[in-house]
Amino acid sequence: MGLISQLFGLVFGEGRNAIVETAEVFRVNAEADAERRANLQGQALTQFAAEFGANRRSWFDRLIDGLNRVPRPAMALGTLALFAAAMVDPVWFAARMTGIALVPEPLWWLLGAIVSFYFGARHQAKGQEFRREIAATMAAAPQVAARVGEIERLRAAIAAPDPVALRAAAAEPGPDRAAELVEAGDNAALADWSRGRA
Repeated sequence: MGLISQLFGLVFGEGRNAIVETAEVFRVNAEADAERRANLQGQALTQFAAEFGANRRSWFDRLIDGLNRVPRPAMALGTLALFAAAMVDPVWFAARMTGIALVPEPLWWLLGAIVSFYFGARHQAKGQEFRREIAATMAAAPQVAARVGEIERLRAAIAAPDPVALRAAAAEPGPDRAAELVEAGDNAALADWSRGRA
């Protein structure tokens, strides 16, 4: 008996398991791998929340954002106003267009660059804001999935004629106490439990 206990102590002693440790050399421990992946995803979501979650917009930021919305509608409406002016007062319109024809070509290039950079920067800013919203939505996905799982378990329990399954689903903890929606029916124990919870 002493030899067997020494052999087991050698293999499994000191809180170690030599068989598991040897197997982990050739195959990844699935539980530890899942735990590492969950920690990595949690840290990534925490970083996204710290980077994108804080929406610290002052009144000045909101004012400038409002002013940034003006040029595109102003250009569109201004172009339509030029068409209306050409029909209402052709002489006035011709005088203005003659003045525009005298603008040198480098100035047109400069105007094109300014407008291109303005719209390019605006497009980039809106794209980054969209990505921040996507990150916030993805951060809320685990809570939504958990809530859907609770609802599905409750639906399966209500559809199941087995009162044991109904009690097991009603006993599931949930923040919205969806289990209280379960009808007691002819089950006296479940009806008593429902009255006790209310």
